[in-house]
Amino acid sequence: MDPRPPLPPFTEETARQKVQAAEDAWNTRDAERVAGAYTEDTSWRNRGEHVLGRAAVVEFLTRKWERELDYRLRKNLWAFSGNRIAVCFQYESRDADGQWWRSYGNEQWEFDDLGYMRRREASINDVPIDESELRITPGEGELPVF
Repeated sequence: MDPRPPLPPFTEETARQKVQAAEDAWNTRDAERVAGAYTEDTSWRNRGEHVLGRAAVVEFLTRKWERELDYRLRKNLWAFSGNRIAVCFQYESRDADGQWWRSYGNEQWEFDDLGYMRRREASINDVPIDESELRITPGEGELPVF
């Protein structure tokens, strides 16, 4: 596989680049594109679900975005060291019944030497919101205040 810069060990600048690249990719809602950032044998914990391998990531994300309509995400760097990055994030989506949700979470990421994510652990909480409370717009900058 070709290197996927920026590569570890991360600096603050390169960690921020990696976080922004992840936000940009996830906001496309293109499961194949997103999964391309992970190792073939990537290991995920997403809430209570464990996902093993890039193909399973594609299946997981496809299911996710079939349920989470009008998904939009913002990620911010929380910490970094060596080949690891921690982020906090918020995203909003609506379900098939029209209920809007804001999801708050934290992720820990671990990368291989070529810059692919080999491990992702996500803890996420969901809050029902009214459409008038929407506030997440993708892009650089800090997350909206809770």
